[in-house]
Amino acid sequence: MSEAIERVLVAGASGKTGRELLQELRGTRLTIRGFTSSPEKAETLRRLGVDEVVIGDLLEPRDAVRAVRDVDVVFCAVGTAPGLGALRGDLVDGAGVVNLVNAAANADVDHFVLESSLGVGTSREQIPSWFRRVLFRILPAKEEGEKRLRRSGVTYTILRPGRLTDEPATGEVVVGEGGETVRGSIPRADVARLMVSAVVTPAAADRTFEIASREGLDGTPSGVVEIAWNPRLDGVESEEAGSEEAGSEEAGSEATPVE
Repeated sequence: MSEAIERVLVAGASGKTGRELLQELRGTRLTIRGFTSSPEKAETLRRLGVDEVVIGDLLEPRDAVRAVRDVDVVFCAVGTAPGLGALRGDLVDGAGVVNLVNAAANADVDHFVLESSLGVGTSREQIPSWFRRVLFRILPAKEEGEKRLRRSGVTYTILRPGRLTDEPATGEVVVGEGGETVRGSIPRADVARLMVSAVVTPAAADRTFEIASREGLDGTPSGVVEIAWNPRLDGVESEEAGSEEAGSEEAGSEATPVE
């Protein structure tokens, strides 16, 4: 990734994880672009620190191209909520993310950080079978997005969080790698911190992690990896890993509501 980061995109900026990302980015000198499908939320995003608001639909390739123009980093926190809306047509988790990844690859974006979900791909067994049935269209769509990102040639980090909560960040996240590793819950604020940290953490490049907070662990984790997450993101990549470690020595999840 390039030394200088000047402009970042938060896709899904008006969602709950998206707002946590904006909070993490607000103290930097970066130009923050927020993408939302809701025109009525544009002013709220500006109050939350967004410098450039792009309104559109990621299911439209042209809107994805507009979203990534002149962007160095993409933080993608889009998703479909379970319900009737998940039963019709293409889902933003799949086709929308694919469009965004394609646009990012063509625009030479340096790093793409994707919030996915436990239950996707090799982590299938980390959520109960009944919940997999609830998300029977959403999980395959997310897997489609993950696969396209891995094949894109763009440096990426994929995070598969467990059940998302609105609790404050714990700062203690258990990180697994390999699919059937971690189960449990995690605050969205912790997810956002790791997404931002991934951009300046060389060890997170081109890897897929399962994550849960230590206090939210369910069962005994396996496949745990230790990552020294760099907490700094202020336009320039730091050369040394930060002193705080968000991921530690153990890692598990149940259900994973999406934004």
